Amino acid sequence: MEFLAAKGIAFQERDVLAEPRNMEELLARTGGVRGTPVIVVGDHFVRGFDRGKLSRLLGVS
Repeated sequence: MEFLAAKGIAFQERDVLAEPRNMEELLARTGGVRGTPVIVVGDHFVRGFDRGKLSRLLGVS
């Protein structure tokens, strides 16, 4: 994601369509959320791209 890269934040992208195991993990960690993108920050989940919420969770401006 451009936002995370521009802020110098390391991240790991997982394709839930190409790898069924990633979809299983997403469902287990989020309580069944199927929509993407889902961004995990610690114990928090951000559905879709919410710049404000991500900035607050990551402590960036």
